[in-house]
Amino acid sequence: MLHAMGREARVPEALRRGPFTLDDARRHGLDVSHLRGRSWRRLGPAAYVWSGLPDDPIHRLEAARLRLPIGAAFSGSTAGWLHGLDVAPCKPIEATVPTGAGVSARSGIVIHRRAITKDDVVRIRGLPATGIERTLAELCGRSTLTEGVVIVDTAMHAGLARLASLRSWTIGSAGFHGIDNLRNVLDYAEPAAESPMESRLRMVLVLAGLPRPRVQVPIHDRWRRFIGRPDLYYEQVRLGIEYDGGNHRDSLAEDNRRQNRLLNAGVQLLRFTAGDVMGNPEWVVTQVRAMLTG
Repeated sequence: MLHAMGREARVPEALRRGPFTLDDARRHGLDVSHLRGRSWRRLGPAAYVWSGLPDDPIHRLEAARLRLPIGAAFSGSTAGWLHGLDVAPCKPIEATVPTGAGVSARSGIVIHRRAITKDDVVRIRGLPATGIERTLAELCGRSTLTEGVVIVDTAMHAGLARLASLRSWTIGSAGFHGIDNLRNVLDYAEPAAESPMESRLRMVLVLAGLPRPRVQVPIHDRWRRFIGRPDLYYEQVRLGIEYDGGNHRDSLAEDNRRQNRLLNAGVQLLRFTAGDVMGNPEWVVTQVRAMLTG
């Protein structure tokens, strides 16, 4: 039996469902001394959750929402996580409040004071968040060109955004925070890209002045049988380029068979690892340039 400050722990059913405030606890007969017990986790100033619930970021966001004014929405990385992007939602929690809101700061939350309307906000998992276009613009506004491309490629591959809708959104959003960066990113974005490292590899080549490769092009043999789909492809010289991730070791035999089929069909292949792309990009460019001009 759990005890809190010498009292028998009591967990009202209404407080098992998600975060609650100290005022909520008091309405169900609990006070601060009860909430210091092992039955509860503190999520922030005067916000708690039942310890029987999983330690999920969504509970921290639900608790943070209780302290935001009407019209506010989660934004930046927090909104990106809610949309489904692989970004940290709570380091820190970010929210945008209307410019006229009487809010200057909230402990544990980075507050952005910017114009925001109902049309800028969507609800995800019951929480208000900036729409995907605005969210991507904010994330691109704080990223390098390459990392912005990674973010947008990932969003498009996941079906969260379309290139055409993003371009359309930028037309009517002049002056918005991050909009210039997003426009630049869209010039390089590729909906067909399948992984962040593939996007980084492509950007290494393009930013070095090499021709832009096609992405995920299906290759067929002379009998029109599908034999493979390189990550990147230079059709004129029949050069395929692939990023070898950690899962390559797990599928080595099939990858080797696919490589042999491509070679037999006259497609040359270059493979690069994360160490190559991130640690020695000049060598990557040199190898590809030699194949393109040799």
